[in-house]
Amino acid sequence: QVQLEESGGGSVQAGGSLRLSCGVSGATASTYCMGWFRQAPGQAREGVAALYIGGGTTYYADNVKGRFTISQDSAKRTVYLQMNSLRPDDGAMYYCAQGSSYACYSGSWRSGGGHRMDYWGKGLLVTISS
Repeated sequence: QVQLEESGGGSVQAGGSLRLSCGVSGATASTYCMGWFRQAPGQAREGVAALYIGGGTTYYADNVKGRFTISQDSAKRTVYLQMNSLRPDDGAMYYCAQGSSYACYSGSWRSGGGHRMDYWGKGLLVTISS
């Protein structure tokens, strides 16, 4: 069983930066997909970024390209989401999730708000003040 635990959320002013972390524990395959998702009040969950673990390819939603960076520290089994130039509409609950490698390379990781992802963290709140 895989467990995911997010950390690093909080409140920041617009234009600022935050780095979210997702610690992975439990047995994992050698290749898999790690994603960050978010859900704002009253809105559907959306995929923000994904990383193909074992391959290194990254994927981003159009509205965060150039501002967010997903990365990993394999030794620490941690995936990060560096968020820069934050905007008020980036405020949401953020979740990390893990799925099969197919979810990444097929592009389906974002489908249906991440319904192809198998494991989820509990989420953390990011608040952006204007």
